[in-house]
Amino acid sequence: MSAGAAIGGPGGRLALQIRPFAFRLPRPLQTATGAVAAKRGWLLRLQGPDGGVGWGEAAPLDPGETGAVAAALEGLGPDLERIDLERSLPALPPSLAFALGGALAEIDAEVGADAGGWLAAPPSAWLLPAGDAMLEALERGLAGPPGPPTFKWKVAAAADGLERRLLERLLERLPAHGRLRLDANGGWDRATAAAWAERLGQEPRLQWLEQPLAAGDQEGLEALSLRIPVALDESLRHWPELRQRWTGWQVRRPSQDGDPRPLLAELGRGMPRLMVSTGFETGIGARWTAHLAALQWRGSTPVAPGLAPDWTPAGPLFDPDPERVWAAAA
Repeated sequence: MSAGAAIGGPGGRLALQIRPFAFRLPRPLQTATGAVAAKRGWLLRLQGPDGGVGWGEAAPLDPGETGAVAAALEGLGPDLERIDLERSLPALPPSLAFALGGALAEIDAEVGADAGGWLAAPPSAWLLPAGDAMLEALERGLAGPPGPPTFKWKVAAAADGLERRLLERLLERLPAHGRLRLDANGGWDRATAAAWAERLGQEPRLQWLEQPLAAGDQEGLEALSLRIPVALDESLRHWPELRQRWTGWQVRRPSQDGDPRPLLAELGRGMPRLMVSTGFETGIGARWTAHLAALQWRGSTPVAPGLAPDWTPAGPLFDPDPERVWAAAA
């Protein structure tokens, strides 16, 4: 399928255009599973039979999934029957299902200008890098806008002894009204997670340990959650059924989770303990992340979303106007 190709059609047919994009983060983000330095993917423009337009972004965080997205896009073609597209969404790569489901929601005025506009995100948590670089980033965050600060620190990415020492320095600087999340990206074993839980079990500023154990160790995660708040992230993408039965916090990354319409409905109903997080989107995908974060903030368990404000590149690719983003990718 050539980028930009489109064919209109009668009835329930949809015209699909695509444009590839790529960008680099301001600096690499080191995690327990490796470094995130760049993103590449596709922007989608979907036009309905009445001329309505919806925009989407398909960009997996895992580079290993990029080929599957490319193949799925090639299989869709530029001229789609809506009922067939809706049936195919669950089997598509999650980032592509996000793009198409989001575009359909915009065409249907479930979001966007015809639905009262896109909501602006509440103040975000600060994303702290791994290792020694954390301390300098912490000071920048503490000097940021007024209000209770929330910090998310990437752990399990350096030597455990170093991270334990850095934790003490972080806790010394964190104000009493501050909040802390520790994201291990599944990089701890049970003994290490237990040691951190022992240290932080009575720490009132801790919100949760995020994915402290591997996604495959659900038994260990459930046992740890009896001692300390645990939020699931990677586990939810490996086993989506956990989204319906995990009673602790869930870190939901809309651009990586599939069709966003179910999450839109859940947050509209006030579903608790969902924290919305970025997957480093362009301006097209970021509209969804911000909108869903705003809905979460209005619910019964409001928390700062994880939008990584210090890690977002500048430029027209990150403009809130989808037409400008589309033009920037040309």
